[in-house]
Amino acid sequence: MLRRCAMGFGGVAMQALLQDEAAATGISDPLAPKMPHFPAKARNVIFLYMDGGPSQVDTFDYKPLLEKYHGRDPREVIGELAPTQFDNVGKVLKSQWAFKQRGESGAWVSDLFPHLAETEVIDEIAFVKSMTSKFSEHTSANYFLHTGSGLQGRPSMGAWFGYGLGTMNRNLPGFVVLNGGLIPPGGLDCFGSGFLPAAYQGSIFLPREQPIANIKPQESDPRLQTNKLKLIDQLDRATYAASGYDAQIEGAIQNYETAFRMQSSVPDLMDLRGEPDSVKKLYGLEAEYGNTKTFGLQCLLARRLVERGVRFIELTCPSGNGDRWDQHGNLFDGHTKNCQTVDQPIAALIKDLKRTGLLESTLVVWAGEFGRTPFAQGGDGRDHNPFGFTVWMAGGGVKGGVSVGETDEWGYRAVQDRFEMFDLHATMLHLLGVDHTRSTFRFSGRDMRLTDVHGHVIKQIVA
Repeated sequence: MLRRCAMGFGGVAMQALLQDEAAATGISDPLAPKMPHFPAKARNVIFLYMDGGPSQVDTFDYKPLLEKYHGRDPREVIGELAPTQFDNVGKVLKSQWAFKQRGESGAWVSDLFPHLAETEVIDEIAFVKSMTSKFSEHTSANYFLHTGSGLQGRPSMGAWFGYGLGTMNRNLPGFVVLNGGLIPPGGLDCFGSGFLPAAYQGSIFLPREQPIANIKPQESDPRLQTNKLKLIDQLDRATYAASGYDAQIEGAIQNYETAFRMQSSVPDLMDLRGEPDSVKKLYGLEAEYGNTKTFGLQCLLARRLVERGVRFIELTCPSGNGDRWDQHGNLFDGHTKNCQTVDQPIAALIKDLKRTGLLESTLVVWAGEFGRTPFAQGGDGRDHNPFGFTVWMAGGGVKGGVSVGETDEWGYRAVQDRFEMFDLHATMLHLLGVDHTRSTFRFSGRDMRLTDVHGHVIKQIVA
């Protein structure tokens, strides 16, 4: 509001006040709000990470040819096949779920997503059906999705968003991971800050009453804690000065100070007593299936984090659905359970963001690290497929009800408007007002960025 009113002079004044506060403490605030490169369409990101790689041909990419040639040798009808992760190539495998065109947009959605298929939800979504990855193995593909590199140690996209824009609530981290129970292959480095200051790394929250350890003070008298904190502050600042104002020490001090402020903000975040019963029911908190409750709580907390100004929120999948979305066998059971877990909560999240007026400024992204093959692995599974798969976005300046890109008639390879993860990252940054080519950090003698030397905005989905 301060940036947009009175030609932005209020925003200039606020920046000056924040600079004065930083000067008074002697330590700058790396998470202080920063001006975007150009007017932003979104302020926050909710990244719905579908760990393991959902099958595009069983969810959103309808391919009737699979029904016609079901049970045939794919080498005879599809032609040359690329090596797969396990090189166990079975027959052409049709989808076990019926597809229908949904909403006014006519988007193809399988019966796996009855809630997402509702008109008020599906018409908010823009599908990108020609996404590709450079990696067909989970760990490298996860690093590539999260960091733009298949190697360990680069900053996560959540860290880049915090670096480029800061956060709007100093009492919470700028990058929060709501861990449903499954840390992806590649581990916590998927959420790390890499060579960026440590203040930008993801903070792992669990969807329960106490989402992080030690959130409640151990001291019986608040004065005891205050005295301890004063002493720690003196020691911190002396160490910071003695180090020659080392950036890593500065980042560690900032993390500890954020942790202290979280003692008051996190309990409020987790207190759902003010949420109407209708909202809790909408998210599936009363569902019989336990994983629906878990993911429903994650989605509700994501909305509450957006309300509190957290810049980037990532949701991981709950445990207990078999091997994530990674169905090399028993595809029907695994994908059914995964969709039962996420379908109602994600639809509720989009509806609730619309209800509260937050969808316009919140970018929702749904993606796995790759897709699945249109032919079977063994008899009833699908292997990894990085050559063409589906991701989608909604809200935050996205043009709802559109579908961009195509795979071939088998759903195997991207053949029209082929996109890479770099393009996904560039588009996400663009929607939050950041030029991905200008958001750089000097490291090892080079200006590094999330998109490396690649990336183009997917303009077809930008409203």
